Amino acid sequence: MLDMVTTTAPIPRRIVYLQRWLARSAFLAAAACLVLPLAVAGVRSVGLLLIGLGGAALTLAAGWWFLSRRGVLRWVAAGVLLVTPLAVAAWYIRAELLWVVVVTALLWVLALGLGRTALSELPRPAPPAEYDTPSPRHPFLIMNPRSGGGKVTRFGLADAARARGAEVVLLDDEHKNAASLAREAVYAGADLLGVAGGDGTQALVADVAAETGVPFMVISAGTRNHFALDLGLDREHPMACLDALTDGVELRVDLGRVGGRTFVNNASFGAYATVVDRPSYRGKKAGTALDVLPDLLTDHTGPALRVTVGQTVLEGPVAALVSNNPYCVDDVAHFGRRSRLDVGVLGVLAVTVRGARDATRLLRGRRSRSLQVVQGREVTVDADAPSIPVGIDGESFWLHTPVRCTLRPRALRVRVPRNRPGVRPPRPTMNWRRLGRLALSTGHRAVDA
Repeated sequence: MLDMVTTTAPIPRRIVYLQRWLARSAFLAAAACLVLPLAVAGVRSVGLLLIGLGGAALTLAAGWWFLSRRGVLRWVAAGVLLVTPLAVAAWYIRAELLWVVVVTALLWVLALGLGRTALSELPRPAPPAEYDTPSPRHPFLIMNPRSGGGKVTRFGLADAARARGAEVVLLDDEHKNAASLAREAVYAGADLLGVAGGDGTQALVADVAAETGVPFMVISAGTRNHFALDLGLDREHPMACLDALTDGVELRVDLGRVGGRTFVNNASFGAYATVVDRPSYRGKKAGTALDVLPDLLTDHTGPALRVTVGQTVLEGPVAALVSNNPYCVDDVAHFGRRSRLDVGVLGVLAVTVRGARDATRLLRGRRSRSLQVVQGREVTVDADAPSIPVGIDGESFWLHTPVRCTLRPRALRVRVPRNRPGVRPPRPTMNWRRLGRLALSTGHRAVDA
């Protein structure tokens, strides 16, 4: 197994000084958030805060009622969901304090931005290692012309790939099984397997590539392209992915495994998996979700889950997501992204929302008791049912309980273009204590993370 590499190079002195002043500016902006309402509104600033928090809590609770009820109650909740923010804004306007709220909010955003920027200059892990390898001589690409609203045809990917020397097969009524096509291609001498399609198809072919030791290639022609995004590929221009055929490098990435199936992104359990399992989901996603969720969230018709990660046991989550490497949950701009695919651990997100009170607790984000974030090398999901629906990279399957999720560290060789957008590392978690040490530090040495 390859060792992870971390950067140990010293931070330049000018960056150290910039960090400190950014940290100090963050505290000044945060202090202004307290001083401005007190200076302008005085005692009324307490009411300002309470009304804002109350409005946010009521909005979240109304959102819960909208998802967990049907009929008249659902539409009453929808009305509350729309009216509450307007009512809070109207109160601020009537009290001539709206500008105070807006400026205070901007100051708080500024404080967080300055603080995160200061902390982002601290030493961080190096990007994934790249390996120079010869270009493939017999690449074999599988393309799904229906994925992504017809991107394969719209961008002319098949002809462009053939012009670069690749053999291309389109999935159709004659060629349906991507895994069988990939395995036959390797037996016939293919030295690279690639997919232009959704994450589910990519997982099938990636499993064959890992099993046979052949490099794998991703072309971002699916709808969401989560795997392509976390590999640092260009989702908007799938044609650029073909550059890997002639000028590429290799990455080593992990693969998830659940119930004998490989996943490149995640396996979902609970509410989402049950919704995806409905036959009507493909044609009417929003309508199916709204129809099914009340039964799952309030009547608890779904199986009661128990998720075990090492010594940690999560009882009764409404939904659980097991991901191939942890998702970022601290940075809103990168929420649902993975900065690395070779860390060697599974990420687990478990949501427990059984009522309006739990919904309002989500205001605390990661610190909320309703959202649990853990990670480990193995995850077991059990339930009070002999089998449960599981969403594997967006495809629905029924698996016998207990369901065991494991990881195959760096099992997949992925060939990517040498020049690609790359993965922007998420901003660090906002830690005021660490920021305070940075603001109060002196000299030219950097503060450890």
